[in-house]
Amino acid sequence: MTHSTQPVVAPGEFTFAVALLEHGHIYMQTEGLLQAGGTLKWVYDTDATRLKQFVEKYRHTGVQAVDSLDRILDDPDIQLVAAAAIPSERGPIGCRVMQAGKDYFTDKCPFTTLQQLEDARRVVRESGRKYSVFYSERLHVESAYVADELIRGGAIGEVVHIAIMGPHRLGQGPRPAWFYDKQRYGGILTDICSHQVDQFLHYTRSTSGTVEHARVENFAHPNTPDLEDFGEAVFRLSSGASCHSRVDWFTPDGLRTWGDGRMFAIGTQGYLEIRKYIDVATSTETDRIYLVDQQKEQRIDCLGKTGFPYYGQLILDCLNRTENAMTQDHAFLAAELSLKAQALADKKRNNA
Repeated sequence: MTHSTQPVVAPGEFTFAVALLEHGHIYMQTEGLLQAGGTLKWVYDTDATRLKQFVEKYRHTGVQAVDSLDRILDDPDIQLVAAAAIPSERGPIGCRVMQAGKDYFTDKCPFTTLQQLEDARRVVRESGRKYSVFYSERLHVESAYVADELIRGGAIGEVVHIAIMGPHRLGQGPRPAWFYDKQRYGGILTDICSHQVDQFLHYTRSTSGTVEHARVENFAHPNTPDLEDFGEAVFRLSSGASCHSRVDWFTPDGLRTWGDGRMFAIGTQGYLEIRKYIDVATSTETDRIYLVDQQKEQRIDCLGKTGFPYYGQLILDCLNRTENAMTQDHAFLAAELSLKAQALADKKRNNA
């Protein structure tokens, strides 16, 4: 695999801008594009403090702040806009970006309604531009790339079931108002579960699926009734595999990181577990895979093994109009299934 730290283009060959800094993932998106050789020209945000912090961090790139998104969209040098807007605004902004002739790289979740998804599908068809989604739990985790190699290589046989746990820490500091407004963040399955549907589809090589079960709750935060602190969903995919997602905001303060994210994949010839962000109570190491097949048990340390190839692949896809980083159909299907899971859970909760 190509390390994202190895540039895939010459300086100035691929120029991008950053817009809307509502979520910290934008820094991962920016770093990945820079390491893959992208040239950062402009940044735009509505908050002066966030804008100043971003410019100071990337001053070495020569990035300059602009006072409107239109300044970016009107610049013919810009080939891609990376953004992490408020979730409910990501779809409409993406359509504006694509209609201006740029490719779009948004943080997940890419939409908060199915109508936004359909609007984006239409604009992709009309404009020929890309609507790329940063599903970071796979794209920015080295053990996720190693697991992909193992699964594709037949290490566990045919995948029959995947379970992913996505716990998050709510944190002690203030969250923005939109975080507690369901109309703006979309619900816990729309948001966090979209990461996991991306992985389900990718690791099973599925091109369609159905939602078999979905549930959301607010168990422990009565003062913020729009916050869903727990969610789960079960999917059946075109490969025949079933997949279970569990997401929550209950990471306790005793954990050394923001969440003990894990994936379990069961196959006809073995199974594997990814411990992405921590190996609890054992060491400071991250990015580990535990693999059991017909011959033996293995622990595979993945940190520093693959880098993050997605960013370089995305840049080359934008230049060559290919789909090696992620197909458009896949990006949209992951969003569609998580939105449908959220809708089913909402229906059940409202009828309870």
